[in-house]
Amino acid sequence: MRAARLIKMVLLLQSRPTMTAAELARELEVSERTVTRDAQALSEAGVPVYAERGRAGGYRLVGGYRTRLTGLARGEAEALFLSGVPGALREMGLEDAASAARLKVSAALLPSLRDASRTAAQRFHLDAPNWFREPETPELLPAVADAVWDDRRVAARYRRGTDEVVRELEPYGLVLKAGVWYLCARVAGTAGDGPFRVYRIDRFTAVEAGEERFVRDDGFDLPAFWAERAEQFARSILRAEVVVRLSERGVRGLPYAVDALSAREALEAAGAPDADGWVTVALPVESEEVAHAQLRGLGPEVEVLAPAALRERFAREARRLAELYGG
Repeated sequence: MRAARLIKMVLLLQSRPTMTAAELARELEVSERTVTRDAQALSEAGVPVYAERGRAGGYRLVGGYRTRLTGLARGEAEALFLSGVPGALREMGLEDAASAARLKVSAALLPSLRDASRTAAQRFHLDAPNWFREPETPELLPAVADAVWDDRRVAARYRRGTDEVVRELEPYGLVLKAGVWYLCARVAGTAGDGPFRVYRIDRFTAVEAGEERFVRDDGFDLPAFWAERAEQFARSILRAEVVVRLSERGVRGLPYAVDALSAREALEAAGAPDADGWVTVALPVESEEVAHAQLRGLGPEVEVLAPAALRERFAREARRLAELYGG
């Protein structure tokens, strides 16, 4: 455990000019006192860790010290080659850079681990696009990706409904969701208090990166921001409500038929099963039309109670089915 932590500490110091004890403690999930002891242990082992005192001080490696990747276990080496989605890298124009990086990592590994990239590729393949959908790479994605890497402001034209708007953006990060690329960005000139927004890459009609770089907000966490925004979006489109009864099988199938979050919350708020073992729930939905399309997949395991128009629609459909299969 400690050996792995010491290796991680060296790699962290290799990647940054200086790190404070507090930063190292946070990354290593230990106390600052443990960081001090670990730095001393590394120094005694011949790793040139130097501690600078004072407000601007911290720990750093001296003399251009570098360590080779000889401490990787096979599982770690194989996982390293799964860190990216091949299709996504290709779409962003990073395939050549990723290939060169893999070659350099392979060259630095022990001979016994040189086949890690092949063994990983033959066991795991990441296919991001959704089913029954031909993936299309947005034409402007490479230009946006370059701006994201370089922290460069971009002048962009963006389709919003039937209109087209012009924005100067600070592009913070890209997200690939179910085969669709999104840009998380802040409108230039609002740094510090402006909201982060989400733009679909395929709706950009023009993107031009300028020479000016922006200063990133260190508090921005892309995975956390996307998780929060995705949940907000899911909730925002659930503007209607239906009341349904569900059999035991219907309860199990509901999260697969409708939005999983709304299904979970509706089931948690439901009362006890009735005498027949059925559960009544109030379910948030996007619209009655969408609810009809989703709930019909549960067949006889769901009964719509309200609204009356939706119940009647299911009743008409049931009568038609009875006519078709009644004989």
